This record gives sequence, structure tokens and C-alpha cells, in this order.
Amino acid sequence: MSTVIEVATPDGPMPTHLWTPASGTGPGVLLLQEIFGVSPYVRRRAQDLADLGYAVLAPEIYWRIGVGEVADGPSMLDEGLAAAGRLDWDLAVADARTALDALAARDDVTGGVAVVGFCFGGGLGYAAVAERPADALVSFYGSALPDLVQAVPSVSTPSLHVFGEADSYIPMDVVARIRDSVTSGPAPADVVTYPGADHAFDNPDFVNHDPDASRDAWATATRWLGQRLPTG
Repeated sequence: MSTVIEVATPDGPMPTHLWTPASGTGPGVLLLQEIFGVSPYVRRRAQDLADLGYAVLAPEIYWRIGVGEVADGPSMLDEGLAAAGRLDWDLAVADARTALDALAARDDVTGGVAVVGFCFGGGLGYAAVAERPADALVSFYGSALPDLVQAVPSVSTPSLHVFGEADSYIPMDVVARIRDSVTSGPAPADVVTYPGADHAFDNPDFVNHDPDASRDAWATATRWLGQRLPTG
């Protein structure tokens, strides 16, 4: 179960969803959505992280355009792309940083804060920590990374980047370029890839879901996260 809380921004309150661990306290994770918003999939992953002992905050990044989530169904990709196309990227990055600050300031967040993002959120997370470092970043197939690493080759936040080797949007030569870039900085950066997996392979509500790659990637990501932000 989550609680909806509002985070103040210069342009008004941003709705966010908070999950707290059973212990009541723990390290914080800012969970950044795919293009489909704070969807049932994102909420399930938030609960998975809370079950591991993290306090999880998922901001509604589309709040400025009046969209909380895109409904699952045959038109979800078109609707998600349309919503993302209406978004002001710089304001979205600012909102992610604001949410990260709000999470870190909570009394029930102890032991540091991380950012976990999927697709749109994976790139957004990278852009956010480039200006507001965190203790860890997990980016699943960050769709904006091919362009972002040209301007910001690496970040000071330790990071893990997950890609499918059959990604329709990020081909392996681009993944190789991303790997060379993010591993060039002072902070540790790891890149893992999954043969045969397409973009958004972790989302079971989307046509590209790959159960085997999803299971292994999530286990790898949470193990990597736990090494940097142990939950006790």
C-alpha cells in the first residue's frame, strides 16, 4: 500500500506516491516511471523495493500535463509517447531532483538515497543525479542516455545500467558507446545486457516482456543496490 503525498515545487504541488518498509525506516529509493506514468507495473516494483526494506517515492512526473498514468492496452504505447512528447524535459529533471531532495529529507529515510528508473525514467534519473548526486543509480534501458552522455559523459553517482541486446530503440553499438562513456568517470559504473531482450522487457504489462531476462535483471539490480544501500 502507498500513501499519496504532495511535494512542493515552485509551480505548485507535485503528487507523489510513498511506500514505507515494514520496519518503518530504511534507505530511500526515488522510483522514476516509464512513459506510461506511475502505472500498476511501477507500483508493483515500488512494493517490491519496499518489501526489501526501502522507503520508495514515485513522483507523478506527468503532473504538469495532468496525467497520472497511461492505461494498459493496445494504445498504451501511442498514448505514452504522446504524453512524453508534451513534457518539458528540463522541468521534469527539476521535478525529479526536487522529489529526491524531499525523499532524502524524510525522517524515516536512513542510510542514503538511490534512484531507480525505467526507460524514460532511466534517462531522467541519470540527468537528475548529474546535478544532484545520489548514493546509487539503477537505470533500466534509459531511453535518453544516447543523447545525454554526449553532454554529460559520466556522473559522480555509482551506477548500474541494464539493456536488452535486442532493444528496438537502443542498438548494441549505442549501448557500447554508453558503456564507454559512463565507465570513463570516477564513480563505479556497471553495464549488463540480456540476449534477445527488447526495450521495456521488465514490464509484464507490455508486449516486450521477457520473463527470464526480467527475473535475472531484477535480481542483479536489487543485489547491486543492496551492496550500496544495505537495508539492515
